[in-house]
Amino acid sequence: MPRNSFVQMSKLHNVRGRIYYISSDKKQENLYAVYETTDRKFWTELAKCNQAEFKKSGTEGKCIEAREFIIALPESFVDYPPDGLLKYMTDKFKSRYGVDCIAALHHNKRKTNYHIHLIFAERNYLDEPIEKIATRNMFYDEKGNHVRTKKEILDENGTIRKRCKVIKKGEVYERQMFTIKDARFKQEHFLDEVKVFYTDVINGLVKDEKEKLSAFKRGDVYLATKKIGKNNPKADKITLNNKVIQDWNRTVDHALVSGMERKE
Repeated sequence: MPRNSFVQMSKLHNVRGRIYYISSDKKQENLYAVYETTDRKFWTELAKCNQAEFKKSGTEGKCIEAREFIIALPESFVDYPPDGLLKYMTDKFKSRYGVDCIAALHHNKRKTNYHIHLIFAERNYLDEPIEKIATRNMFYDEKGNHVRTKKEILDENGTIRKRCKVIKKGEVYERQMFTIKDARFKQEHFLDEVKVFYTDVINGLVKDEKEKLSAFKRGDVYLATKKIGKNNPKADKITLNNKVIQDWNRTVDHALVSGMERKE
């Protein structure tokens, strides 16, 4: 029975911090390669754009600056040159979805889990930035909020307070550099689609047929285990639950091999 592929997606609220974490030798004990489809300045500008749009929307919660996949690889893939393998896996995603990425190839501490961290943007640069020009002097307080009059940003001595800003008539007060977020990435079926996509990519690289993966399907007879993050207070409960699920999946293996139909 082929084992299921593992692809996990998470939302990133601090994309620059996460990029540093996955790509730094100081943070990663077993870092083999880093590959980027654009420069680091892109991620700084993207974060600013997303934070500004989130603030304007008035939405509660945390701003999503980017998204990340963790993609588990067969252990035999250590035989491939790390730089070439990571570039191939990352370019496949960019070619399919048309967004910029940064990826890193890791092992865990015990070297039992060979995997890729792939961070991707939900926006692209516009071909030409859209600039808005001030038709009169514009005033902004310490928090970056637009206020109506200059009086509102003055201190008791009539001086403009620190971190307040004045944009003069004729100057650019807003520059839009990015497209809107691609709606595909928040659709419910997107993760399932990517799991199937990367399962096919990985299976195209395996040399031993026994290493081929299958994509986990919702509603199938197999059940999915959960990944346990660091300092998870429910770690013991999840571990116990995963053991029961693994026992169930082994029972399913035996049943299907013996000729039982999936619906049974």
